[in-house]
Amino acid sequence: MFFWIIKLLAFIPFWLIYPTKIKKLGKIPKGKVVFVANHRSNLDPLIMLNMFWREQHVVAKKELYKNKLLAAFLKGMKTIPVDRSKVELTTIKQCLSVLKKNKTLTIFPEGTRNKTDKPLIEIKEGAGLIAIKGDAPIVPIWIKKKPKPFCLNTIYVGDAIHLKKEDLQHSNEIIKNELLSLREKTLKKNKQSNNK
Repeated sequence: MFFWIIKLLAFIPFWLIYPTKIKKLGKIPKGKVVFVANHRSNLDPLIMLNMFWREQHVVAKKELYKNKLLAAFLKGMKTIPVDRSKVELTTIKQCLSVLKKNKTLTIFPEGTRNKTDKPLIEIKEGAGLIAIKGDAPIVPIWIKKKPKPFCLNTIYVGDAIHLKKEDLQHSNEIIKNELLSLREKTLKKNKQSNNK
């Protein structure tokens, strides 16, 4: 209940400050799903929570939970703490529990904000393993740019992919390629729009 109350109260004011639109280049399956998104800003999780009308469980760095007040809020918003240096069994179990309940799990597989000029930095272990064990499709999400107040941003949704057990060893590379492929599609779309 806390999740939806906060979401309803925050949606309009947050959107007015950080206006964002969603462009679906692929279909989001019903039921359990793993969103994997690129990561440029600390606001990315909030943007994701605000724009998708689903009960999302966002995987967030455990350092955010050091402050008791913030930790209580984050738990109320159904986030899952993760140690970015390693994937712990407790984190995996929590993530699988979310998928077992047919909910949406949101992961930023880069593990930290990308402060480089590269489109993506190294993909961390975890997202592919969780999707395979939880038998859930992965939906790539591309956040066009770092959110700035009163500047319109765009979230692009790609086609869902279904990883199998034999994909586990190369799951990081598969996820990376899917995100980069989605980025290329967004660049083409923007170029076509500009040429009209």
